[in-house]
Amino acid sequence: MAIFYSVSALVIILMNAEALPFAVNAIVTGAFSPEGVAGGMIGVIVIGVQRAVFSNEAGIGSAPIAHSAVQTKEPITQGYVSMLEPFIDTVVICTLTALVIVTTFYYDPSFNVGLDGIGMTSAAFERNITWSPLLIAIAGMLFAFSTMIAWAYYGLKGFTYLVGEHAWASNLFKLIFCSFIVIGSSIPLTAVLDFSDALVFLICVPNIIGLYVLAPVVKKAFDTYNRDVRSQS
Repeated sequence: MAIFYSVSALVIILMNAEALPFAVNAIVTGAFSPEGVAGGMIGVIVIGVQRAVFSNEAGIGSAPIAHSAVQTKEPITQGYVSMLEPFIDTVVICTLTALVIVTTFYYDPSFNVGLDGIGMTSAAFERNITWSPLLIAIAGMLFAFSTMIAWAYYGLKGFTYLVGEHAWASNLFKLIFCSFIVIGSSIPLTAVLDFSDALVFLICVPNIIGLYVLAPVVKKAFDTYNRDVRSQS
């Protein structure tokens, strides 16, 4: 999925190679301008928290549910693997997407009027290859499907941990779960997304506190692992 999208984006960028200097300059200038810095701070506080869960989950505390299921004698190695998530998703894929959009803007400044998100990305692809929005639709469905699988797994593990061996707790959570399904199916999608964003923010708070509290423990394990690796080499 990620490779499929990245290759498609690279094709568009190569087609717009002439506009690459403009794109890089626009991104760097915009990022370090006073307006960009102020907007970035607001974006981190508001939009960043809202959408982090759909990007790489860094700092959310959900991804460790999957990583903890890995069988390894060295937990630090799994930490290294988990660091690939924000790199591939945010650094690689988001950078490719930005370059596709900005290089397209170089040739057609009005292509994104009234668009945002995946709609803008699809329009940028279409501006270069007319049938490419089909690829974006497929990539979007694959991203959504993988998100559904991951969060279904997180929910299942959280559910089994909370209910444990208590039948009454299991029945209670089943009732709550069914109630959420009924309510979620009866209200506008925007309200569901806003509620989801609020819950994501709530789980960020204890997780980030835990990161700071456990940082010395992680640092000690990290140093021990690196020392053992150096002694074996």
